[in-house]
Amino acid sequence: MNSYKTDGVCSTEIKFEIDDNKIIDVEFVSGCNGSLKGIGLLIKGMDVEDVIERVKGTTCKHKDTSCPDQLARALETWKLKDN
Repeated sequence: MNSYKTDGVCSTEIKFEIDDNKIIDVEFVSGCNGSLKGIGLLIKGMDVEDVIERVKGTTCKHKDTSCPDQLARALETWKLKDN
């Protein structure tokens, strides 16, 4: 399981598992529980690139980022490390 410390959002960490460039599991630590569980279920089985493309740049209220945007950043970091 990979782990990414978030910045500037309610969730403090994103844990995720990837196999063959597909999202297997995503868990957000803290944050809006129901919404973040829903995001995890919606992206399960999706290609990493597709998830990044869909959620990168999403903002939350007055912030320049959001939990989905932080997920995109986590996946981009994973790509740099593991690919």
